[in-house]
Amino acid sequence: MNSLDKKFKTLVDLLRNRAIESPKEIGYSFLIDGETETVNLTYQQLEQRSRAIAAYLQSVCPPGEVALLLYQPGLEYITTFFGCLYAGVIAIPAYPPRPNRALERIQTIIRDSKAKIGLASQSIISSLKPRASETPELDNLDWLATDQIPDNLAQKWLEPNINEETLAFLQYTSGSTATPKGVIITHQNLLHNSSLIHQCFGHSPQSKGVIWLPPYHDMGLIGGILQPLYGGFPVILMSPLMFLQSPVRWLQAISRYQGTTSGGPNFAYDLCVRKIKPEQIQTLDLSSWEVAFNGAEPISAEVLERFTNTFAVCGFRREAFYPCYGMAEATLIISGGNKLSPPVKTQVVARALEKNQIVLVYPTEGTKTLVGCGQSLPDQQIKIVHPEKLTLCAEGEVGEIWVSGPSIARGYWHKAEETKQTFVAYLAEAPEKEPFMRTGDLGFLEAGELFVTGRLKDVIIINGRNHYPQDIEWTVEQSHHLIRPGCIASFSVEVKGEERLVVVAEVERNFRQLLGGSQNSTPSPPHPRGEVTTPLKTPKVGSQKYNSTNEPTALVGIKFISQRNGKSGKENSDNSQELIKSIQRSVLRNHDLQIYQILLLKPGAIPKTSSGKVQRYACREGFLAGTLQIFE
Repeated sequence: MNSLDKKFKTLVDLLRNRAIESPKEIGYSFLIDGETETVNLTYQQLEQRSRAIAAYLQSVCPPGEVALLLYQPGLEYITTFFGCLYAGVIAIPAYPPRPNRALERIQTIIRDSKAKIGLASQSIISSLKPRASETPELDNLDWLATDQIPDNLAQKWLEPNINEETLAFLQYTSGSTATPKGVIITHQNLLHNSSLIHQCFGHSPQSKGVIWLPPYHDMGLIGGILQPLYGGFPVILMSPLMFLQSPVRWLQAISRYQGTTSGGPNFAYDLCVRKIKPEQIQTLDLSSWEVAFNGAEPISAEVLERFTNTFAVCGFRREAFYPCYGMAEATLIISGGNKLSPPVKTQVVARALEKNQIVLVYPTEGTKTLVGCGQSLPDQQIKIVHPEKLTLCAEGEVGEIWVSGPSIARGYWHKAEETKQTFVAYLAEAPEKEPFMRTGDLGFLEAGELFVTGRLKDVIIINGRNHYPQDIEWTVEQSHHLIRPGCIASFSVEVKGEERLVVVAEVERNFRQLLGGSQNSTPSPPHPRGEVTTPLKTPKVGSQKYNSTNEPTALVGIKFISQRNGKSGKENSDNSQELIKSIQRSVLRNHDLQIYQILLLKPGAIPKTSSGKVQRYACREGFLAGTLQIFE
């Protein structure tokens, strides 16, 4: 194993060493336009700029202060992040709000973290001023424009009193309006997890990264920015927006710069297959790509196969795919496989899997192909545990994934009870042994290979981002007065290898009267709403009652048309469509999410526990089976 995590106690030590030993080497390059317009940063430049920012921070706030970072992806984000480390200031990576987008995520982070300082460029600070009246949390921060700090201030930097146990930054796992959680990441966590990634990815000074992932998320920050520094190899960065606007830019960058390590969530590979044109494929050379990591959301065997088949002509090798598993609570990576081997797959009986049982079979009808996420990594343990009994699961039984080791975070910021529940779990068989972290994910081990089968918790992962259903449901509840409060469920379903959002909501009992519709109104097949952004045909998920159209669509709603009552039916349809539009607009604005399907249900149709809690899992089962009671 690489021993840098033993040699250095902090990331400050690591960067200072790079600046001394390789001052002129370019560590980071950023593609401004996602293609050829490039700005660079050597290790020496990064170290000097970080010291200048740190010196200014040391003059205005004490060590241990919490600072919110609001930057567009770019080199300035990197220098400010390290500036916080050099000052002993606790950084909170975030992203500046888009125009006309809600600010709830940032507001809740500020309230939960009790941040007092905001760091951003002068242009971003200026853009936030007009919105100060609607966001007192932002207005109450002391804002510092780091691009106005002179470089010569670096000579006034004082080395901070930090060590491996010092809190480096807070990684917020969601923008929840109810229960945001800041994961406490120390320097020791970062160095240890970086050593794991370095080893299992087979990195060396000859490696070269190409990363489009958001720098304010754990995979983009730790895997895309800190890992190259740890391994002493260069990385080419681009904005996620540049990739999403034109996915071919990602593969063009790998081709142009001969990248060896790159990757992202499952959706990114699927997007490339669907969006990159045949004539563009012919111009690519992907033969240098050694590690195509795939993580952060469920991995689809179908997507891996399609990507391999599509880009084999460019030199892409099946063995380059590197499925892995991790999360912010474990700093980043938890499991990974053999770099030189193709992904491990297994076929199981689908019906047995629904009951958390593993029955291995050859591929036939009624089977599901699962992709392995590798093995447990050095110094860490993975256990499969019964989530209620807290006992080890038997062979061939699905349970909750538990993890222990030096990469496990210290807990949640200012949340003692949640920290105890998640990070201090003990096996019933060994209550005195080392505690484990409960991932909330379900899976099983087969010959040491970890297979993730689902989520015990209700987190929805779409496009590599985590969304808490209670936040989406709250947004839906506020979107229209005809939605019954507390009677909404949101969940995801897999459609052609991608996770899609579904919302089901009960309408008020006087819904029909308020719409002026007919008692005989019945739902018709769904139809597209909004701009079509995904050239997929609506798959047959669940009942034909919900999905009987094959029109290209990314957003699907239920429209109400009365075949028997002419004008009143049209009014009913128009008004119900306005309700659906309200839901779609609110969810898009507050969560940057498109809804795959919305079902309006009869009052009392949402499954609930005896204590009145919505049973999201039962709602999802009902949706797939076509048994939910649609309003008629």
